Amino acid sequence: MTTIRVLLVDDDPLVRAGLSLMLGGAGDIEIVGEAADGTEVEGLVERTRPDVVLMDIRMPSVDGLAATERLRGRAEAPQVVVLTTFHADEQVLRALRAGAAGFVLKDTPPAEIVAAVRRVAAGEPVLSPAVTRQLMRHAAGTGNGTGAAADVRRTRARERLAALNDRESEIAVAVGRGLPNAQIAAELFLSVATVKTHVSRILAKLDLNNRVQIALLAYDAGLLEDGTGDRH
Repeated sequence: MTTIRVLLVDDDPLVRAGLSLMLGGAGDIEIVGEAADGTEVEGLVERTRPDVVLMDIRMPSVDGLAATERLRGRAEAPQVVVLTTFHADEQVLRALRAGAAGFVLKDTPPAEIVAAVRRVAAGEPVLSPAVTRQLMRHAAGTGNGTGAAADVRRTRARERLAALNDRESEIAVAVGRGLPNAQIAAELFLSVATVKTHVSRILAKLDLNNRVQIALLAYDAGLLEDGTGDRH
């Protein structure tokens, strides 16, 4: 069994202690370090080589957003999961756009946090189904995605997505809908391996870090059938 190495970053020692106790009880997870501020993160990552960083988004000196941006700019960067008390706000969105693999609420049940760590370590995004739609609406800036800013965002997103071929575009939309590879494969009559290959190509073509960023870009482009945009 492969051990998942986890670094905890939160300015509240009680939160760190709770997470350490919770995750340390899982046989396949090892807590390799703790940090109270974003200033400590890069050094700890260098020394402990974690697979996953659980990152508080609000800290006094260097916040989780800045720390995430720095980490995701590194070669062989660990996956980052943002810890937050808010379902969706601008800082969460900025962290996701910076390359965080997802976020979990601090009051999430312990078993779900453990599952989130395992999913991220396996290369899957972590967006709570209960808040995904709210997050995507917030990403549009307004409830209906209208206005000059939304138009600019949509135009830029579509320009980027134009680099994809038709099949890759279909898969990008499916990723944006939150579908796992197996369901995408079933809907498009492809093998799971083929879907994985297409997702990897999409990430490379668009210079993205993970599936969450594909989903946000598809939403920005208005390609999701959620009432705020059209699908092409």
